[in-house]
Amino acid sequence: MRLKLPFKEVQEIEERDDAALDQLKKRLLAAAVVVLFFFLVIVLRLWSLQITNGDEYEKRAYGNRVRIRQLVPPRGHILDRFGREIVTNRPSFNVALIQEDSHDLGDVLERLAPILEMEVSELWNKVREASRTPRYVPVILKEDIDWKTLAYLENHNHEFSGIRTEVQPVRVYHYNDLAANVIGYLGSISKKELAASDRNVYIGGDTVGKRGIERLREADLRGEKGHSYTEVDAKGFEQQMLKTEQPLPGRELRLTIDVDLQQIAESYMAAGDKSGAVVVLEVNTGRVLAAVSAPTIHIEDFVGGISKKKWQALLDNPKHPLINKVVQATYPPASTYKMVTALAGLAKGVIDEDTVFYCPGRFAFGNRTYRCWKHSGHGPVNLEKALAQSCDIYFYQVGLRVGVDSLAEWAQKLGLGKRSGIEMEYEKSGLTPTKKWKLKNRKSKWQEGETLSIAIGQGFNLTTPLQICLMTATLANGGKVYRPQLVEQVVDPEGKIIESFSPEIISEIKGVDHYIDIIKKSMEQAVHGKRGTARRVAIDGLRIAGKTGTAQVVRIAQYRGLKDEEIPYKYRDHAWFTCFAPADNPEIAVTVLVEHGLHGGSGAGPIARAVLKQYFSGRLNQIVQ
Repeated sequence: MRLKLPFKEVQEIEERDDAALDQLKKRLLAAAVVVLFFFLVIVLRLWSLQITNGDEYEKRAYGNRVRIRQLVPPRGHILDRFGREIVTNRPSFNVALIQEDSHDLGDVLERLAPILEMEVSELWNKVREASRTPRYVPVILKEDIDWKTLAYLENHNHEFSGIRTEVQPVRVYHYNDLAANVIGYLGSISKKELAASDRNVYIGGDTVGKRGIERLREADLRGEKGHSYTEVDAKGFEQQMLKTEQPLPGRELRLTIDVDLQQIAESYMAAGDKSGAVVVLEVNTGRVLAAVSAPTIHIEDFVGGISKKKWQALLDNPKHPLINKVVQATYPPASTYKMVTALAGLAKGVIDEDTVFYCPGRFAFGNRTYRCWKHSGHGPVNLEKALAQSCDIYFYQVGLRVGVDSLAEWAQKLGLGKRSGIEMEYEKSGLTPTKKWKLKNRKSKWQEGETLSIAIGQGFNLTTPLQICLMTATLANGGKVYRPQLVEQVVDPEGKIIESFSPEIISEIKGVDHYIDIIKKSMEQAVHGKRGTARRVAIDGLRIAGKTGTAQVVRIAQYRGLKDEEIPYKYRDHAWFTCFAPADNPEIAVTVLVEHGLHGGSGAGPIARAVLKQYFSGRLNQIVQ
């Protein structure tokens, strides 16, 4: 028997069912929307991972499996003008830490310290110093380890997670510290240098040129890095080599420097621990055959980074070995400047070669008496005698007739008072004073008495040893001012010449050939004349034209009359000697400056003589006197 419900109740039940069905449909639709949303999110994420950023994540995944090492290229060799090796390379093995591969760094460093013969704190300091660099960048813990340490680490590499040995070329100096002021040295790239460099070329920890040719020719010498690709396991230990891209060595530099001349000059400057400079130029090309700054630095001290103690010792050295005295130190030119005064006087027409002034040993001007270095005087003096015997009284009077502004004009024509443009850092321009200069810089008018000091190379005059050599070379070749050059050739690893030396004339003095010849003959008498101030420089079979100079450091009356050795070192005069040879057909100019060397003929002349003997060795008997 079936129960029959009233119509109204049935209708209510159906309405409730419809409502429940609608609600279910809504829930199903909402669930579908949620599922569709999350599915869309997943699709978009997959699109991002695989399509939009697929290459990037592929690289990251590859990087978790493959370690990419930079292979440091050998720096280019540095040779002398005859192809003799001055600087080459040897392999050096460094211990490096890859922080992202080290799983227990504290324990690793504890066990590594005694092997490297270092303190644990020292290793931690190196890690902290590299805290801002990416964790995949190697941190150098120790450089240039010995073979015993290398063998141990290679045989126990699985015991030191994140530690690996890297081979890196380091410099070999075949002539020890030869031409250290020219070559310069290397060091780790600084944060400032790294920020200013091409990030595709350098990374933190790279070695770069810091001084000299190593810095100035960094782009030629550095080469191009290579890469090695190694498969590693989850702990960062290497499993197999996948691929290697060999580095490209740097370009070879052949300098104009002559090792023999550089060595002889350096040895003479080292004898007695002299301080100063020696410069040798080819007078008809501008090639720098020798450039000595003494005392020198020890380049090996900079390999792997110089210690604070040694660096401080260099800074505290009163003879300033860190200064390249060829171009960075300036001195009064003393009597070497008398060639300027002579040329200015001849060119201005205030004297000729026969003009005679009487030298009684003193010259009264205003309320002062100016003296000649020879207190008894030289008597009647013409230009040849004045230059040969370096008579001050003669040049006082020429200077007054010419005037300070004309002296400065002719000094600059001969290369003084301005930078030469040589490939050396921080070259100083020196000073050729004028009336305008004094008014601007000293806020006072020029006094004519000051012209007397300028005329004999004292007073405000300042020059570098290179400038005096350049002036001498200019006189020797008849008036051409060449840019001094240090690089003969640049050769790429395949032997192709990238750059080759070419003489460059900066300026030329014209219309004064006769006057220059007069000066050259007078300089020759300084060496070969009976009373020439440079007689001890003479070499049998070689005619030399030269000029001595004694630059006053301070004027202290209390030391007047004392013997040279009784004067404190720092108050002694500087010694100059400059010359060219052969006198009738000049090839080279040599300039020597010995700080506190007292007299040009005795303090500087013998060094120039030794350089000339070396250069002309084997030819002396063939040179016509």
